[in-house]
Amino acid sequence: MDKRKRAILAVGSVLLIFAALFVVRLGNLYSSINTQKETWAQRIPKKKNDFTILMMGYGGTGHEGAYLTDTMMVLRVDFEKKSTLLVSIPRDVWVEVPTQSGDEFFRKINSVYQMGLFPKNYPDLKREYKGEQGAGDLIKSVVGNITGFPIDYYVAIDFSGFKQAIDTLGGVDVYVKQSFTDPLYPKDGKEKDLCDVDGNDLEKLEELFAIATESPQLAFPCRYETLHFDTGIQHMDGATALKFVRSRQAPEDGGDFGRAHRQQLFLEAVKDKVLSVGFIPKVIPLLNDLEGNLKTDIPIDLVNKFLKEVPDAEQYDVTQIVLTTDNYLQSSYSADGQYILIAKDGEGVWRSLHKDLTNVIKGISLTPSPKPSL
Repeated sequence: MDKRKRAILAVGSVLLIFAALFVVRLGNLYSSINTQKETWAQRIPKKKNDFTILMMGYGGTGHEGAYLTDTMMVLRVDFEKKSTLLVSIPRDVWVEVPTQSGDEFFRKINSVYQMGLFPKNYPDLKREYKGEQGAGDLIKSVVGNITGFPIDYYVAIDFSGFKQAIDTLGGVDVYVKQSFTDPLYPKDGKEKDLCDVDGNDLEKLEELFAIATESPQLAFPCRYETLHFDTGIQHMDGATALKFVRSRQAPEDGGDFGRAHRQQLFLEAVKDKVLSVGFIPKVIPLLNDLEGNLKTDIPIDLVNKFLKEVPDAEQYDVTQIVLTTDNYLQSSYSADGQYILIAKDGEGVWRSLHKDLTNVIKGISLTPSPKPSL
């Protein structure tokens, strides 16, 4: 065997060894974050080309309402048609939760995931929806009722994991369409800070709590910071990116609807960054960073399928929809006085949305666009 052939063989052997180590390490890491312990390594059906994934973000340990999923997006990918559908669901959507007794039980959608995680607080919850994977199955079922098609898998990440993921990518360049200032962005860990007020001064505290009902920043200013983002391309590290996608109190671009639209813009920026840096080498560092901050039931076979599609991501057509009161939702109040959002077709009736999503999946464009105006 000549030197050239030996060199090629040696290089090939090294690459195979690295590939094998990559697969083994990926499998070990992935098994630790996957909540479907018995099936995470199973093969996906060969003839199935479309998958739906519910993506959720929550505060995590140390945050008030630690497991409230205030960010919820449904991603549907069709590998054969090379199309992607992204649907954002606001946190205040009012949904029915399945019970063991069959009694009606309604809650805001952002609280559904935590019900399965803490079933002792909800004794009438159906048994199959209790526990870590049960919580995932529960929220997939509830969201599937809204979209009109089943949700195959879920992925949930906390704030810390989100920041780490963006930093691992080296930050992201985001095009900010509209400048905005949010004077009420909550500081981490300051949710219950009394801002140097004596905790024993009950009269003063009662006065401040009364003020906080209308003007929380006046009562407890140390709990908040002011954010500002200018129009144009902005480079964001993990901490800045989290503020960008969480902010909801800006007069110019606030509320859950504006926030949902920004989250979709941010996902586009993440996709662009992934394509520009070469994602594969970062998979292991990323999973290392996210090991304690990410939960999913996506089988590793589908992860590999997604990784293979990364080079072709620019070829995919993308349809983005944000559920708002301009299209599918209407404002209402629950029996106990909570502000909620219900379907315009009627509480729990999603005919219009189902029809539009079916058309999108068939390749029929929506007119007018269901996106909120900016």
